Amino acid sequence: MRISSNTIYQWLEEDLPYFDLTTQVLGVGGMQARMSYQCRHPAIACGTEEAAVLVREAGAQIVSMVNSGETISIGQEFFVVEGSFSALNEITKVIQNIFEYASGVATRTQQLVSAAKQVNSAINILTTRKVFPGTKALSIKAILAGGAYPHRLGLSETILLFKQHIDFVGGFAAIEDCVARILAQDCEKQILLEVESAEDLEAVMHLPIHGIQYDKINPDELSVLVAKVRKVNPQLTQLAAGGITLDNAALYAATGVDGLVTTAVYFGKPADVGVRFVKL
Repeated sequence: MRISSNTIYQWLEEDLPYFDLTTQVLGVGGMQARMSYQCRHPAIACGTEEAAVLVREAGAQIVSMVNSGETISIGQEFFVVEGSFSALNEITKVIQNIFEYASGVATRTQQLVSAAKQVNSAINILTTRKVFPGTKALSIKAILAGGAYPHRLGLSETILLFKQHIDFVGGFAAIEDCVARILAQDCEKQILLEVESAEDLEAVMHLPIHGIQYDKINPDELSVLVAKVRKVNPQLTQLAAGGITLDNAALYAATGVDGLVTTAVYFGKPADVGVRFVKL
């Protein structure tokens, strides 16, 4: 995945609007140094390619690095660079922030993917749009590194009718005509409908749509609904959403749905990444 250099430089400008005052007053900026990053626990690395952009911009050199998506072990030096102390100290905290937040998301994603696939090897893990504003590009890269895919990258991508949409077009009693109107206007885009109950499902499972998204339906009830749809309209994609976490991912995966839609991987403890400087 590509994140533009301009975006990455903006991350640096937030921390370095002008110059590094501490290094300036100490007069040590011209000294040569090696800077290395290690994680204090096993993790999925993410953001090393973006960190490399900052290293090159600072005029430093990369000694070694792992790729995003690779597993790193405790204490492993997974990103090592050399250059002037000034160049390295200017970028050290931004790089550490990238690693901690992105690798934290990637690691939680990999854990959830692993838990779900242990009981349903074909299942997809799909992440929502509920990222903290301004972090979307790095968040998407992190979930890809962890083995998931974005559910929707934005409102322009797919047609997904939530409860508020359905209410405003006349409810489930009017949903068949609504779908027909959508197809008459945009036959190319996939249509998904969200349902919250067995009654909702009855109104939509025969329709010429791409899929159904079940919202906050418990795993026992969901298993019954998924099996019913498989008999009536087997080509429909079925997704479980609402409250999917690492703790219950396996239960929802066992229901037979095609995918789990989750926000949980975006929120949690960052990876615990340390940085070490050595004078050359």
